[in-house]
Amino acid sequence: MSAEQQSEQSPEKIHLPKTSESEQLKRIRHTTSHVMAMAVQKLFPGTQVTIGPWIESGFYYDFDSPTPFTDKDLKAIKKEMVKIIKKKLPVEREEVTREEAKKRIEALGEPYKLEILADLEDPITLYHLGDQWWDLCAGPHVESTADLNPKAIALESVAGAYWRGDETKAQLQRIYGTAWETPEQLAEHKRRKEEALRRDHRKLGKELGLFLFSDLVGPGLPLWTPKGTLLRSQLEDFLKQEQIKRGYLGVTTPHIARVDLFKTSGHWQKYQEDMFPLMSENDEDRSSEQGFVMKPMNCPFHIQIYKSELRSYRDLPMRLAEFGTVYRYEQSGELGGLTRVRGFTVDDSHLFVTPDQLDDEFLKVVDLILSVFDKLQLKNFKARLSFRDPDSDKYIGSDEAWEKSQSAIRRAVEILGMEHFEGIGEAAFYGPKLDFIFQDVLDREWQLGTVQVDYNLPERFDLEFMGEDGNRQRPIMIHRAPFGSLERLIGILIEQYAGVFPLWLAPEQVRLLTVNDDHMPFAEKVATELQAGGIRVSVDQSGDRLGKKIRNAEKAKIPVMSVIGDKEVEANSLNIRTRASGELGAIPVDEVKQKLGDAIATFSAF
Repeated sequence: MSAEQQSEQSPEKIHLPKTSESEQLKRIRHTTSHVMAMAVQKLFPGTQVTIGPWIESGFYYDFDSPTPFTDKDLKAIKKEMVKIIKKKLPVEREEVTREEAKKRIEALGEPYKLEILADLEDPITLYHLGDQWWDLCAGPHVESTADLNPKAIALESVAGAYWRGDETKAQLQRIYGTAWETPEQLAEHKRRKEEALRRDHRKLGKELGLFLFSDLVGPGLPLWTPKGTLLRSQLEDFLKQEQIKRGYLGVTTPHIARVDLFKTSGHWQKYQEDMFPLMSENDEDRSSEQGFVMKPMNCPFHIQIYKSELRSYRDLPMRLAEFGTVYRYEQSGELGGLTRVRGFTVDDSHLFVTPDQLDDEFLKVVDLILSVFDKLQLKNFKARLSFRDPDSDKYIGSDEAWEKSQSAIRRAVEILGMEHFEGIGEAAFYGPKLDFIFQDVLDREWQLGTVQVDYNLPERFDLEFMGEDGNRQRPIMIHRAPFGSLERLIGILIEQYAGVFPLWLAPEQVRLLTVNDDHMPFAEKVATELQAGGIRVSVDQSGDRLGKKIRNAEKAKIPVMSVIGDKEVEANSLNIRTRASGELGAIPVDEVKQKLGDAIATFSAF
């Protein structure tokens, strides 16, 4: 087995530096961004600076420059930064009045700073690099440029950005950089980036022929190839079977609905800007709020199904489930492969329960999510209790309902003994959540499964059930999505597995490779037998030599391949080679079929 195969066969953690940075690193990066901005303005007179924060693993600054920056320019900027750092300039904080800040900005002739100033609260703070450069800033920073190590700094790329993220405003140039305490840390960061590039789901997705994007279709709207559709179907079928075992009922709902539905749920009021524009029934009035929108959520639809008749306590819990495609009008600059798209499919389910059933049903949902993670080999995760910020007005519902919901989530994680932390302000506008934060092989964190307790939507839609005492009562809703979305999950899985999917999930599980065309009839006969057993198998029909067929199968990351020659035909066997275990030798066809079926059914390797 090659070194490449050995490194890809298992999604074990690669030991690279953590991305959660220390306070000192934040200070270093923030100061380095200022040094970079100073260097840019010195080298490119007339360039205006806008904002320049530290970010995870680095920093950036946005510039309004009359000429585009090139890779050659980045090298010159870095050279100038080294000169500034070696001057050992003190980094000094100054508080000024708003009027004084405005006066100084006007003297510089930088209108972007004036806009930033208008949004700042008093007192206004400035940070100076010696007496040579300053910017509006809240900090924090190191004490002197002498605290920066030029050998631990790199400028990485230039990208376009709109002022304040608004496509209607000026287009700026964003320079990304990174800064660390030591050159060794910088080297580790570069290795991490190289590994991330190797695993990039956009690159692997194209190489493996899973999905694509078309300018004619539009950004953020993936097109799934036959192989990609097989992958999606496997994930859907897997979860559907798990849900059937647990008493879920499948439903199907439309892709559009009247605005009034989302006004009742509150989504229109909270997420109107993130919805696709209205479509009116009156062609002459497309702006009418009585029209239709593409759905951003599935829950209001499931609520209508529940509400279609009066339910009894005997009908509950009712668990409605759907792989429902929803649409969000994401800004084009925020789109990124499959992890941020405009149309995506949510493995959505909404449970309608009595108050007495809430705790038990919540625990069962968590058990389902943990089972899903286990089958997908996603082991490194923690639970976030996403609660409301009591000082924010973005939430709906009474304090009592929120306290009941949050208490239910706390009880669940305590009963399960799960490692967890609270995320204040991370709740949905209608209820708190239990979110599962997964850490991948590159130590990046992703939110996957989520469970929400909701007292508010049953109230807004006036949901009821007939209680055992003969009185009408209000059910409680549980929203849950183990995958989060198929698109995002697949993007994460491609990178987690480096494109080497587990046998049960691989779009193509077996490839048969013939030594020459004389062996093709036997290969096609075996393929038919394996397909009858539910195994996804193909026969390499190309006229390539055997060596190239093997290399192509390795490049396609096929879990199991078999070379077929005279011996295999005579013995009715297959010479098996797997990515997980290497060469297994000749195995009778019936035994191969049995072992493959068992491995797929038990989510294990062949």
